[in-house]
Amino acid sequence: MTHLHRTSQPSQTLYKLNVIDKVRAVDNKKGPDNPVAALTSHYFTIFHILVHIKLSNFVHYKRPTPYLVIHCITETPKLLKEAPLHLSLTVFSLIMAIPVIDFSKLDGDERTQTLAQIANACEEWGFFQLVNHGIPIELLEGVKKVCSECYKLREEEFRRSNPVVQLNKLADQEGEGHSFEKLDNVDWEDVFFLQDDNQWPSNPPEFKEIMKECRRELRNLAEKVMEVMEENLGLERGHIKKAFSGGGDYAPFFGTKVSHYPPCPRPDLANGLRAHTDAGGVILLFQDDRVGGLQILKDGCWIDVQPITNTIVINTGDQIEVLSNGKYKSVLHRVLATRAGNRRSVASFYNPALKATIAPAIEGEGGRGLYPEFVFGDYMDFYVKQKFLPKEPRFEAMRAMKMKDGGK
Repeated sequence: MTHLHRTSQPSQTLYKLNVIDKVRAVDNKKGPDNPVAALTSHYFTIFHILVHIKLSNFVHYKRPTPYLVIHCITETPKLLKEAPLHLSLTVFSLIMAIPVIDFSKLDGDERTQTLAQIANACEEWGFFQLVNHGIPIELLEGVKKVCSECYKLREEEFRRSNPVVQLNKLADQEGEGHSFEKLDNVDWEDVFFLQDDNQWPSNPPEFKEIMKECRRELRNLAEKVMEVMEENLGLERGHIKKAFSGGGDYAPFFGTKVSHYPPCPRPDLANGLRAHTDAGGVILLFQDDRVGGLQILKDGCWIDVQPITNTIVINTGDQIEVLSNGKYKSVLHRVLATRAGNRRSVASFYNPALKATIAPAIEGEGGRGLYPEFVFGDYMDFYVKQKFLPKEPRFEAMRAMKMKDGGK
């Protein structure tokens, strides 16, 4: 793991990115077959970077933040382009991290700057983390406690679940010398869902009260985030909520997925959660603050969404991509299975009602026709069958359905 070391400076925080120290040991093994050594020898200065971040643009944490703005590399060195793929991607990921944004600054003198940060995050990343989001820390600590206790009551059931059975079977086949492939049809995940009208766990006793309050806070935060998106997109305030409610005729859907990703004895053979985009609107994730594993795909590289205590991770779903006419993108993301730690994940989804009609709300380079108009329930019919496949065929299926019905 890369470590950032801070030194004292009067007008700025100085961070030193210690990447190269880990490959110094191979520097003496020079030769055409040792690209790491060549990288070390020829491009030492590229990795031994001093990153200057103004205090006014920096969010402080007890642990080093992963939010770095590295603007001193203007192009990929030729040697890096020719290096093995795994090395190139590792090096690239070390200088990439999703934005961390102080949401409270929307109410102060830095509102314009914060709006721009959120706009950039939606356009360039599809993911960002919010600090000072307004949800009480005491409530979030309560969520950690009750979700952990709830999983302990479910742990034995997970050990008998299909992913565990399949992985054990695969491991036995490997021991017998049979050929095998990674499990690509299941996820190493214990999961249940919370909605306003379904059955919730009754234990621990305080689970319902705490999770109801958490969902209420997250729903309010989702609507605030949507208002920011509307402002950045030049839409009338309340446009997204109105679209999601079918003009006010239906209630938008708000559901919460409570997941745990237990330690996996063979993470090389299993996925925590397979890569996918989210079907709906705005997703709010309260992720584990110790155990990582969530990654997003950006520019062909998988980038870690680093755990930061009590932040809320925001990502845009397929319907926001449609409403923004492609200006905001839903992005592929996944969860890695790991040997150590039990990762907690509480994801809430602010989605359109199934009967709501979704269509682009702004003009794009190609007009409003980059995405078709469709009923969200029709989209979900395709999504549940194709969740782990590319999203583009889903949009095309909606377009074909529209054309069949005589639309454009």
